Amino acid sequence: MQILDHMALLGPLDLAAAAAIVIAWFVISWMIEHAGAKRPSVTILMSERRRDWMKVFVTRDPRIFDSQILASLRQGTSFFASTCLLAVGGVLALAGNTEPLRGVAAEVTEMAVPVVIFQLKLAFVAIFLTNAFLKFVWANRVFGYCAVMMAAVPNDPKDPVAYPRAAQAAELNIRAAVNFNRGLRAMYFALAALAWLLGPIALMIATALVVWVVWSREFASLPRSILLKEEA
Repeated sequence: MQILDHMALLGPLDLAAAAAIVIAWFVISWMIEHAGAKRPSVTILMSERRRDWMKVFVTRDPRIFDSQILASLRQGTSFFASTCLLAVGGVLALAGNTEPLRGVAAEVTEMAVPVVIFQLKLAFVAIFLTNAFLKFVWANRVFGYCAVMMAAVPNDPKDPVAYPRAAQAAELNIRAAVNFNRGLRAMYFALAALAWLLGPIALMIATALVVWVVWSREFASLPRSILLKEEA
């Protein structure tokens, strides 16, 4: 009952801000992964390049270059997964000692905020970070599946299973990349969720900034322009 009483301190604006960041997270992800052919995202454009990579891979000899690229991709997922674990640990440690946060809050607002409210807001951040960790781990594993499938591609391009297996490797590579990108987006939104500690208005502003950053990098960035020029 005491916890419910404390949660009642979260006003309609807090709930609206929390709902807004979750909705924005899902909407921007859907826009990126389901972008149409008229305005493709960087993720969609790179998916096609990954398919082209596997087509070239069939005829490349030796294939050391390809294995090095895949190894670097897996290292990236491992690095960010480890980073997420450290971040989750830091959030949990902060949730266990909220005195520094209460001092900051006292400078922002005169109203005393119960510890459980800080812990609830930090748990919100931890959820985003945990989601990111799970996405990175899964991406790492799927990149491993891709490596095995690439190893199963015959060296002879005339072999009837060469290109079908290469196509399978490409799709595995794409799924791994999609999960890697989902993990990155979850980390972005975790940073935005930290702003909730300063209040719902700060959370809304941070959410808008993150949405803009994610959208611009997928639909209005220089790398996208370069990829589109290559397409022309």
